[in-house]
Amino acid sequence: MSDEVGFVTMAGPKAEGQAPTIGVGMLGYAFMGKAHSNALKKLPYMMYPPVAIPRLVAIAGRHKEAVQEAAKRYGYEKAYTDWRKLIDDPDVQVFDNGGPNNVHAEPNIAAAKAGKHVISEKPLGRNAEECWEMWQAVKKAGVKHMVAFNYRFVPAVRLAKELIDQGKLGRIYHFRASYLQEWIADENFPMVWRLDRDIAGSGALGDLGSHIIDLARFLVGEPRSVMAMTKTFITERNADGKREAVTVDDAFVALVEYDNGALGTLEATRFAPGRKNHNTFEINAERGSIRFNLENMNYLEVFMRDQPREIQGFTQVLVSESYHPFWKNWWPQGHIIGWEHTFVHEFHHFFDAVVNNADVKPYGADFEDGYKNAVICDAILQSAREKKQVDIKY
Repeated sequence: MSDEVGFVTMAGPKAEGQAPTIGVGMLGYAFMGKAHSNALKKLPYMMYPPVAIPRLVAIAGRHKEAVQEAAKRYGYEKAYTDWRKLIDDPDVQVFDNGGPNNVHAEPNIAAAKAGKHVISEKPLGRNAEECWEMWQAVKKAGVKHMVAFNYRFVPAVRLAKELIDQGKLGRIYHFRASYLQEWIADENFPMVWRLDRDIAGSGALGDLGSHIIDLARFLVGEPRSVMAMTKTFITERNADGKREAVTVDDAFVALVEYDNGALGTLEATRFAPGRKNHNTFEINAERGSIRFNLENMNYLEVFMRDQPREIQGFTQVLVSESYHPFWKNWWPQGHIIGWEHTFVHEFHHFFDAVVNNADVKPYGADFEDGYKNAVICDAILQSAREKKQVDIKY
């Protein structure tokens, strides 16, 4: 076996125990390009011993000077202004798509056809039809595929998953989640690609709502039906001295019924002054409740009904012990980690799937999960548009 891992049929690290090298090609150099690159560089010495050594082969973007500067800054060997050349590069085994939503489908499908494993930012596509095509392409190619729903890899969220899977909470009655940000609440905020349906697909729904929809499926199960409302508060924005129409939702709320009988509420907005990245959920169940807030991400709040009534109440569990999820690779207890470390866990999980031919599911979200997420998003938009309850049909 060579030092590098190519297709999914290549299983396991080298016999002498040396981690194989995996060549990564990144599309996008802005927010997610920075987050992913940071994780790729941390992974080999923090998730030790590493399952693989990422080799930062190439990065691609539209603007030559900016992508060259990103390659220099992050340590990529090559810079391309055409993603097709990045995919054609024989040194790239994993295609990492951190570009805007309208450049997910075509590059991801092309990468799969070229035999590259694919990890793609969320939402997987602008609608369920696009996501279905991507899912079918990676299945046909036999490559590993993953959607970067990184909040599955927060230690406290994973602990919540373990408590649920172990039956500690019993039957689940309620799941309520909200994802609140403030960054476009100012009416003078300019037009950006996230406000254009042709590029983004949807607004707060796909940007923020897709995360809590994924967490709901991850923790509670499949939804049966939704009833929703959406709202665009500011319908025009300034763009290079002229006004352009905002064509996506600024906020949404949805009522959800799940297959297991649980009821849920989902809400996302980018019009919540004071809320920076307020991703929260609460689960109420037969034997207790759990609460999580991303802005206080090292804690999971837990209430169990079997506590003596004299001391009953929510307990803040600091999820930082060596026996907690992911923590054996980090610091002594109480030395907290942050948002960026979720990507380290995420890439480690994906590379394990590539190197050892392991399943991305159930802890990671694959392209099937990305497709189902998009079906739910589309159903929420349909419900809001038609003012009726919509059944979820995959």
